[in-house]
Amino acid sequence: MSRLSIGELAARSGVATSALRYYEAQGLIEATRSEGGQRRFARETLRRVSFIKVAQEVGLSLDEIREALHSLPERRTPTDKDWERLSRTWRPRIDAQIHMLERLRDRLDGCIGCGCLSLRACKLLNPDDQIGEHGPGPRYIIEDDDPDHSYRAPEG
Repeated sequence: MSRLSIGELAARSGVATSALRYYEAQGLIEATRSEGGQRRFARETLRRVSFIKVAQEVGLSLDEIREALHSLPERRTPTDKDWERLSRTWRPRIDAQIHMLERLRDRLDGCIGCGCLSLRACKLLNPDDQIGEHGPGPRYIIEDDDPDHSYRAPEG
């Protein structure tokens, strides 16, 4: 079975050699060493790196990816069935992330409820930083239960 050098794996996967070294250090991929001490990767490592890359693209952390990869029997490369199972467990998280991005896209051009009160719209939508009663940060983006920005400060 032919093995890939780190340069070949980088070229084929589109992942920098430094990232591949990091993945190896983090236990996400494994390499053997040639007699000269060079890293050599099994060809199926390409699929594993592709899995990591796709998982990162959808916003999963390396810890989540590591947990998923370590859940595989004998730390093997994910099969179609594995990918189906893993992606099913990630779906709610990814859906929430998509929802957050949509809220960000739809609300970023106006007041986001951060409490800065520097925009004219903020003074109208968040007078006296009433939204601050609901917690720190950009509340109109973080919270989804008030799409019309109708928060009101508690009376009294």
